[in-house]
Amino acid sequence: MERTERSVREILDQVSRREIMLPELQRDYVWKPTQVAKLVDSLYRGYPSGALLFWEAQEAPVTRELAITPTSSRYFRAPLYLLDGQQRLTSLHRVFTGHPQAQIVFHLEQERFQNQSAATRADPKWIAVAEILRPEVGLLSLASRLRKAGVTLDDIEIERRLLRVKQLGERPFHMEVLSGFSYDEIAEIFVRVNSGGRHLGTLDLAMATLSARWPGVLEKLQKEADHWRRKGYVDIDPNFLSRALAGVVLGRGLSAWSHGQLVKATDEELQGGWETVQRGLRRLIPLLASDLGVNRSDVLPSMAALIPLVVLLGEWPDKRMSKGTGNAILYWLLVATIRARYSGSTDTRLSQDIRAARQPDPIKALYKNLDVFQSRPQITPQSLAGRTRESPYFFLSLLVAQRAGGTDWWHGIRVMPGFEGQHKIEHHHIHPVASLDERFDKAEINDLANLAFISARANKKISDRSPADYFTELTEAELRAHFIPTDEGLRTADAFPGFLAARRQLLADAMTELLDSFRPEWLDRLPEAPASTMDGQTLTLTLHSSAWDAGQMVFTATGAGISWRGVASMAELERAVADAVAGIDGDVEISGESVPVQVVEDAIEIPIGPYLVTGTAEEWLQVFERERSSARPPSMSGPQLDKPWIGERARYPITSTD
Repeated sequence: MERTERSVREILDQVSRREIMLPELQRDYVWKPTQVAKLVDSLYRGYPSGALLFWEAQEAPVTRELAITPTSSRYFRAPLYLLDGQQRLTSLHRVFTGHPQAQIVFHLEQERFQNQSAATRADPKWIAVAEILRPEVGLLSLASRLRKAGVTLDDIEIERRLLRVKQLGERPFHMEVLSGFSYDEIAEIFVRVNSGGRHLGTLDLAMATLSARWPGVLEKLQKEADHWRRKGYVDIDPNFLSRALAGVVLGRGLSAWSHGQLVKATDEELQGGWETVQRGLRRLIPLLASDLGVNRSDVLPSMAALIPLVVLLGEWPDKRMSKGTGNAILYWLLVATIRARYSGSTDTRLSQDIRAARQPDPIKALYKNLDVFQSRPQITPQSLAGRTRESPYFFLSLLVAQRAGGTDWWHGIRVMPGFEGQHKIEHHHIHPVASLDERFDKAEINDLANLAFISARANKKISDRSPADYFTELTEAELRAHFIPTDEGLRTADAFPGFLAARRQLLADAMTELLDSFRPEWLDRLPEAPASTMDGQTLTLTLHSSAWDAGQMVFTATGAGISWRGVASMAELERAVADAVAGIDGDVEISGESVPVQVVEDAIEIPIGPYLVTGTAEEWLQVFERERSSARPPSMSGPQLDKPWIGERARYPITSTD
């Protein structure tokens, strides 16, 4: 291994000349502008920025493009292939060339870097880093401009700080170059280097292993993804396809064990697995579109739930599938959705369901994993109480509205428009927030029963008007298609609780009818029972914060035999989740009890009162953002409770909170 050192500018010039390239096993560029700004800040302050690892190959491997705009198409020396450092080099190349997605600016007085924003554009004291770095731009002209903008530093200090930015390109990077290794050995090195610091998840490692074991596989995945994207299924992307391929080949979900097993897979096994994935999708997607009415993937609560069905249908005998079998498959998908089967521990559930999909009677084996042989799932008004758009029932409310012929009020667009027109599926409050008063909390206002699938245009026409006003412009048929009670006495703010109760009943009846239309006849004799063990149980989050304080998150849990309220520091919660995203287990104090924040497969789990709340990092961050957007003043937080929960905890998806 050769160790050397080159300046940032020299290395970026090599990137521009395509003398540094990415082997196919590399993942996508994922850094956010904040991370880019921190990297520039580290270079500015002379902090260590890590070494770069390269491979000098004897034979050119399959490559993928860096997420930059190359400035040259020719190289003067044989390329080096980047194994570790893609995020840093791509980020710096974008900064130095003024890439639209890396507009990093510098505040001279504060010595602070951040991404360009409307505020920084309006403040002449902020200056683009790319402009400072341009060779033809002199320090004297920049200093003069900044003095006119009101910078109060003396001339020497202004020029010193500008020069430090100007010299970013001279900062050294340590380089390690591997030579004499085969592609398989390099793939193993890549996996070990990237998994050691937990930079990559099991899916990234599986993709890296597949690309090394089966060169050209990423091109196959991308071509297949492009095929489904054109049909509206944008979430059938290379990540989904690689997880499905690994599931077919390994017969289970991903784990640390997966890498070694994928390496052992033969070419015949990989090719056969890929054909199974393609065949399964070509049977499953038409079933979703024609029988369930799902003509686009962005409405599906979980893509992972499709993988066992891809296995089942990909290995189904080449004979016509009966209508009853197709219905039974869709029934499993609906019940799995209601019960949030893939809300956490995704790969454990995948392992169970892929094994079931390969049993002699795969559908009944899948049903057994859902425990549907004990009772017949029935959706009741209680099932929907306290549920919001993050609930699995939201998906069913879309399906029943579409099935009933629901359209956008005043404009006639279907509630689930085809993907060809790129129409978004939107929802808005039936009783607008402004038409209600302080008697109703956000849980009631955002209740699933107060949401209808209408567009922003329709919502703008409604504005702040009460249903007592704007319902008169709609026909009963237009209201009934959205399962809205037509009783005129339920249209005022005073009648809002009654409106929610009446609409929950209408939605629950329609959802149960939807389920029953797909349920196999051999389940008809089972007794009825709640569709989900979570029915009737709620967890409400309320953030109390101010402009100068992250504040406290108040948790309120209710349900049969449950009445609990707890409090946690929002700053601690965010820090614990951020650590979990980085792969570090931590803890947070909730109502005087220190509880663990753990990473389990692809989910973050936090014990909160009577629940073990679970969700992906993205889902947790979305909930935090949701709460910040509706935060209340600290003065409204009420009495602080510090009584920890004593007893067992039930699993609860973070997406089902309000």
